[in-house]
Amino acid sequence: MFKSTDYILALFACYCVLFGNVSMAQEVMSENAAGIAIYSADESSESAQTINVAQPSNWQNKVQEVLINALSLTGIQYKYGGSSPATGFDCSGFVRYVFHNAANLTLPPTARAIAQIGKSVKKNELQPGDLVFFNTLKKAFSHVGIYIGDNKFIHAPSTGKNVQVDSMQNSYWASRFEGAQRLDNEAEK
Repeated sequence: MFKSTDYILALFACYCVLFGNVSMAQEVMSENAAGIAIYSADESSESAQTINVAQPSNWQNKVQEVLINALSLTGIQYKYGGSSPATGFDCSGFVRYVFHNAANLTLPPTARAIAQIGKSVKKNELQPGDLVFFNTLKKAFSHVGIYIGDNKFIHAPSTGKNVQVDSMQNSYWASRFEGAQRLDNEAEK
């Protein structure tokens, strides 16, 4: 079970990985003898000097907010038709909520409709913040999640489950992958 400080450190580590500072992420996620996550870099260390090497683009800033917002909702209960943390989420309600709050984008109400916007992305070109679509109801584009990197995505899976991170390499998800969309151009409108 994550403590609140562990959760914040994990989010910071995700940010470091997303923006190319893996060594910083590794230091953030190290643990002391008591098993508490600690950050050990000092200002003179090489990794501390590599922070902010490049300014992220506007879209990268929005992706960062999207991922932090999405990860903060981990554990919220699935509810068919749900579109808020108070009521629970279905897959499209979760994605719509996250992108509206984090990137000020209003997305269509269904996974299938969301799949029609943005630009298509090949599976081997996925970047954090891309939307990933699956065929879970014997209908194309019936499920949507947010790609977070390292072949993982966050989503509201199904009744009885909670918002969670899953691997796209899991046989269930791998066999149902339909495609991906990037919304960077939508964010610039």
